[in-house]
Amino acid sequence: MTALAALQLLAFLAVILALAKPLGVYMARVYESRPGGLDCVLGPVERFLYRISGVNAGDEMDWKRYATAMLVFNLAGWLALYALMRLQGTLPANPQHLPAVNPLLDFNTAISFVTNTNWQNYSGERTMSYLTQMLGLAVQNFLSAASGMAVLVALIRGFARRSATTVGNFWVDTVRGTLYILLPLSLVFALALVSQGVVQTFSAYKKVALLEPVTVTEPRLDAAGAPVKDAKGNPVTEKVTVIEQTLALGPAASQIAIKQLGTNGGGFFNVNSAHPFENPTPLSDFLELVAILLLPAALCLTLGEMVRDRRQGWAILAAMVAIFVVFAVFDIASEQAGNPLLTRLGVDQRPSATQGGGNMEGKEVRFGPVASALWATATTAASNGSVNAMHDSFTPLGGLVPMALMQIGEVVFGGVGSGLYGMLAFVIVAVFIAGLMVGRTPEYLGKKIGSFEMKMASLVILVPPVVVLLGTALAVATAAGRAATANPGAHGFSEILYAFSSAANNNGSAFAGLSGNTPFYNFTLGLAMFFGRFWTKVPILAIAGSLAAKKMTPAGAGTLATHTPLFVVLLVGTVLLVAALTFLPALALGPIVEHLQMLAMAR
Repeated sequence: MTALAALQLLAFLAVILALAKPLGVYMARVYESRPGGLDCVLGPVERFLYRISGVNAGDEMDWKRYATAMLVFNLAGWLALYALMRLQGTLPANPQHLPAVNPLLDFNTAISFVTNTNWQNYSGERTMSYLTQMLGLAVQNFLSAASGMAVLVALIRGFARRSATTVGNFWVDTVRGTLYILLPLSLVFALALVSQGVVQTFSAYKKVALLEPVTVTEPRLDAAGAPVKDAKGNPVTEKVTVIEQTLALGPAASQIAIKQLGTNGGGFFNVNSAHPFENPTPLSDFLELVAILLLPAALCLTLGEMVRDRRQGWAILAAMVAIFVVFAVFDIASEQAGNPLLTRLGVDQRPSATQGGGNMEGKEVRFGPVASALWATATTAASNGSVNAMHDSFTPLGGLVPMALMQIGEVVFGGVGSGLYGMLAFVIVAVFIAGLMVGRTPEYLGKKIGSFEMKMASLVILVPPVVVLLGTALAVATAAGRAATANPGAHGFSEILYAFSSAANNNGSAFAGLSGNTPFYNFTLGLAMFFGRFWTKVPILAIAGSLAAKKMTPAGAGTLATHTPLFVVLLVGTVLLVAALTFLPALALGPIVEHLQMLAMAR
């Protein structure tokens, strides 16, 4: 890892930590309904929304009502998005006259955006109209993020309240998270992206003349648009001279803003943030990178504010940063080292002062291996999933890093809300283990951790790995699952393992060598996204309700301090140990053995 790469990583972390504290304090004020500076402007809008929807802002819910409201809300969002995509061909704001989305692809995509996963088995510029992108996908980017933050806030109230039967009001928490946090940040960020050249227009796609004509071989099509085949059933091809290209446009900047801030990750265009209309400059790349981790980092400090102990928030943030730095350094070093097979052929892959060199396959020249590896680490540490390079083209160990970060459970920052409540599940396990070692009842933030909380925390931690491993096993054992891989052997296995790791942990990135738009993967990955999201949310709310009903226990001489470096080490060790025991055998069959094969061939 070069000094320039280290400086880039340090600058990124410095900006995140500098912005996290004020934003974290502000969000605590929002969720506690205290003045935060925007009330005079947005307060009337908030009250109007409650009035027209019949919501009583003062009516608090127990955890079961809260969970029911959350599930009903997301089900309604899925139905609305599914209907919008099926009716797309008959609706306005469709200048390219794109037809309705295929039912199975629609099923997968609707679940993907409602669960904050944003797995995309389609090319955005060739599949989704402007109306679908704005009214469907972008809206769910806001609502899925706000829903995740609402569940987190309910859990924080469970720790903060004493002998309470309620954990808040889901409708109020969702409205306030959207109105006071996500919308203002997205507006400012979208303007910053437009200043860098990210497109924001309702114009139809533009045809532009090429500087030099290009001759390509294409399949011949009949009058119905189907490929023509010869007597043996082989496609008939013909040479075509191309003199112009079509530039896909659209209202992208507004969707890119919430895509990154809400850790959604769904690209407006097919190649996501590698596309020059989504991410045109190194500055836009850095701003989008900051946006990915900003809210997850700030929510740690929101926890500290709401439980009235800021040290607790900083301790969890420190654990996240520690794991992130190790993985980021490893990934950057792997990509800068390049491919030894190319070195053997005499290709110079040494990193240059402008961050060239290293493994440049699948990467944009304007970013290079350092910015690409840093993005891959951030987007999978957070439950974001956007990409500025193709992870399928990373070195075996470089591709292992984003895969392993998802398999940890995406609790190293993680998604907005979901990352921190996932980490708090690990905190419960860590204090339980510490309690067993010293023979005392485990406690966290003054609440005793009992068997019920441990059972629910176990569900939160274990459901995603079970879904990942079962889905991967099913895919490699069936012809339909294996047929979609572009590579045989270890790398093909990695493509499948990565897909289910991404879906079950609500990330959305992919090893692009897997053809996911098939009936098998549209259905199985859709189910993986559903279980990975909602079979963790409900247990978290159950923990919130159980903790809220408990009395505060004063700290004693034997109480484990959960704000110290010792506890940070215990928490980090718990997270890594669970992930290693669960996924190391699977990783050994994929990226690890592929790396060993590469070294053997390079001798």
